Amino acid sequence: MPRKAKGLAAAGVAHAKPGRWGDGAGLYLLVRPSGARYWLFRYTRGGRAHELGLGVASGRGAVTLAEARDAAAELRKTLRAGRDPLAEKREARAALFAAAAEQRIAGVTFKDEAEAFIAAHSAGWRSAKHAQQWESSLRDYVFPMLGALSVAAIIVDDIRKVLEPIWTTKPETASRVRGRIESILDASKAKGNRSGENPARWKGNLAHMLAKPVKLKRVKHHDAMAYQKIPEFMAQLRQQEGVVARALEFTILAAARSGEVLGATWGEFDFPNALWAIPGERMKSGRSHLVPLCPRAIEIAGETGDGFIFANAQGNPLASTAMLALLRAMGSEGVTIHGFRSSFKDWNSEQTNHPSELSEMALAHAVGNATERAYARSVLLAKRREMMNDWARFCTTVPSRSCVPLGKVAKGRKT
Repeated sequence: MPRKAKGLAAAGVAHAKPGRWGDGAGLYLLVRPSGARYWLFRYTRGGRAHELGLGVASGRGAVTLAEARDAAAELRKTLRAGRDPLAEKREARAALFAAAAEQRIAGVTFKDEAEAFIAAHSAGWRSAKHAQQWESSLRDYVFPMLGALSVAAIIVDDIRKVLEPIWTTKPETASRVRGRIESILDASKAKGNRSGENPARWKGNLAHMLAKPVKLKRVKHHDAMAYQKIPEFMAQLRQQEGVVARALEFTILAAARSGEVLGATWGEFDFPNALWAIPGERMKSGRSHLVPLCPRAIEIAGETGDGFIFANAQGNPLASTAMLALLRAMGSEGVTIHGFRSSFKDWNSEQTNHPSELSEMALAHAVGNATERAYARSVLLAKRREMMNDWARFCTTVPSRSCVPLGKVAKGRKT
């Protein structure tokens, strides 16, 4: 209970013993056993008692008795006006913190975030040239418009203005620039420097502002089938018999390189967990690669019992040209096996909300440094599996119209 008193004396504030001393009209002096002294204003609102600190009563920056009384008088005016002084103080503090946060974020520009992103990830990229390509594309196309902007303030229309001038004239460059902006803004959000949806995402954002990306004629050995044609092609492929057709079907579903598939052995597969573990010595990067498999891919791989999964009559791996020969026999001129990986990448970018980093991981491209890759392998496997199952559903969706042969249909055969 507070000590009863008619009022405090200024001289007595410094000598009051530990306890709570009332000055009247809700003003109290609180003295701790340590000797620390504080002013409190106590009031009742909505049937509940509340206390509001008015500052220290001793030491540096001490509030005098007269100042405390003035402050208490102002608070009583607030109460008479029907307002809650404690709630107003909390709101003012929150506004102050928000303003401070906005000021901090406002100081972080897109260029700052881009440079930080490159510094954090370039060590894990496949070459110094790749890092240089990032830097030059941002310098030439992005920084002139976005470089000095607060990263927190960038919106979809800002991204449109960057991409529109090169969207049809340099479509491949524009697509890469968009993906790089998306990655930088994702990283910025993870660091707390921006919030909300990523304005550089294609689906649901830029797809409403820009035409579908124009496909450039690719280098001959990487020519790709437009992903929109994949379901019809897969329906035709399922009608083909033989191990070559199954190898090609598996390659497309796993978004794998032909060499990885043709060299696959029974021991690399964890069938209960639907995983394919490709050892580093068989990977282009030299790093082992874990592939989550859709049910159809597991079904295909499980048709054999030992040795090479896709073997010829002698038990050896299929010839490196076998799948391409089947592709040509089916009438798909100008399309390569490797190109199906590009089809997968395009589908993921244009038709899903899966982050571009996930498709890069699926393609066994280097993403981040060694530590980040290890984290991604363990934590993002479930998300990669979801993406690959989505890809399989897309590939195996029966076209709405009857299948029209893509060309001459040839029986697959062992070679």
